[in-house]
Amino acid sequence: MTATPTRNCRFCLVRHGETDWNTERRLQGQLDIGLNAAGLAQARAVRNGLAGQRFVAVYSSTLARAWVTAEIATAGSGLAVSPAPTLRERHYGVYQGLTSAEAAERHPQVHRRHQRRDIDFDYENGESLSDFATRVMTGLTEIAERHAGEAVLGFTHGGVLDIVYRVAIGRGLEGPRDFPIPNAGLNWLDYEGGAWRILHWADQRHLATSLDEFAV
Repeated sequence: MTATPTRNCRFCLVRHGETDWNTERRLQGQLDIGLNAAGLAQARAVRNGLAGQRFVAVYSSTLARAWVTAEIATAGSGLAVSPAPTLRERHYGVYQGLTSAEAAERHPQVHRRHQRRDIDFDYENGESLSDFATRVMTGLTEIAERHAGEAVLGFTHGGVLDIVYRVAIGRGLEGPRDFPIPNAGLNWLDYEGGAWRILHWADQRHLATSLDEFAV
């Protein structure tokens, strides 16, 4: 009997390069913050790290920090970056643009609900965690089913990757994050039969070996 060929979709999901707000631990959300010098170097390191990998398509969040990372990382690949709004970061309402300390001072009630990871709270006209998770996973599943049997590269944000990791290992949304999501890390997953499986998470080897040559 001939074995049925696998129809899994393989994903490499990449968090955008570093921004100044990352270093300040300032919540970006859907505010459009650009890469800093380190972030631009990280994007070039991603290009080196993915050399030799073959993808049929590239998708990116439309926020500049992800989109520019995608353009730099895929330069010379022959693949155009396609916009994927579902890969955008969560909208944090009144919390956006603030550090944790600033949020606690200006919006103490919002901060308390943030600390509890209240999945139904929308940060006053932002996006609830439950709605965000639905948006992210619906979008990724649509991409996966469009590319069954193929490999896809995606550029996104820490909040999106938080959701993906939890769904893949069967963890709820409520608990604190205890896993890494580094800037410009490579996260490999398979999607098949409605299920997600992590192959390798938060790979930073390309950063350790590549960033020195971009130092100035």
